[in-house]
Amino acid sequence: MVLDGTWRLKKREKMNGRMYEELEKIFQRPAPFENYTAADLWTDEHTSKQMLEFHLDSSVDISSRRIKFIDKSVRWIASRFKIGKKTKIADFGCGPGLYALRLARKQADVTGIDFSLNSIEYAREAARLDGQSIDYVCQNYLEYTTDKRFDLILMIMCDFCALSPLQRRQILEKFRTLLRPDGSVLFDVYTLNAFRKRQETLMLDVNLLNGFWSKNKYYGFLNTYKYESEKVILDKYSIFEPDKSRIIYNWLKYFGLEDLKRELEDCGLRIREIYSDVAGNAYDPDKDEMAVIADAVES
Repeated sequence: MVLDGTWRLKKREKMNGRMYEELEKIFQRPAPFENYTAADLWTDEHTSKQMLEFHLDSSVDISSRRIKFIDKSVRWIASRFKIGKKTKIADFGCGPGLYALRLARKQADVTGIDFSLNSIEYAREAARLDGQSIDYVCQNYLEYTTDKRFDLILMIMCDFCALSPLQRRQILEKFRTLLRPDGSVLFDVYTLNAFRKRQETLMLDVNLLNGFWSKNKYYGFLNTYKYESEKVILDKYSIFEPDKSRIIYNWLKYFGLEDLKRELEDCGLRIREIYSDVAGNAYDPDKDEMAVIADAVES
């Protein structure tokens, strides 16, 4: 009996030790962009389907903005950049083609790049049904290469903010290479005003985010960390299922105008125009987002 009691105590202590180690992992605050798992979100079979549903849900601004805004945005883009038959456009992070399809209807020559197979398959089918010819590429846009040169490069829904400093430099240098001599880049970012509104939080729930992370039952932790000096937010999701566990890191960088100018200038680009969004609304520093039109600096 004594030996049995000792064995039970040691087993309990071992289990407690393992639980403590897991809790240490859950509550560990990494350095900014120390871990990067964006591909897990967009390429996992279950979560990529969830993201596609959000893209197509016109009532929420999650993966894409509401259709009413997208329509307004496309009208402004078409007018501002004089989109027509000879306009070559690259849509980085095109998702299910909500912008690409509308711009193709303006007779533009559109290329869409996204590494979510579900989104690309949807986009290809939507283009086929609409009678549009769009070059969709299922690939991580950081690795995308082509001999094409574009009049307009888009990166919409603040995708730029989810990239690490090294990745942001990589994508900006890619943009500069892919632009025609008189071409432009249009993209949006979250502002410091939005950063000030974010708070550090902790959440634990069964099937966190209404089953977003798995079709099976799971327990989910959400730790939101705020990095004041870097102006970065991390939403860290720790997901536990019966047979596996995983951690997903969702990073967002928030920008002041001068910081954004500096990053572009370091890569041979310059900001020409500033707006509050990609629908062409006048710039307001108190808004949560800003959009910029940039072009290449002549060497």
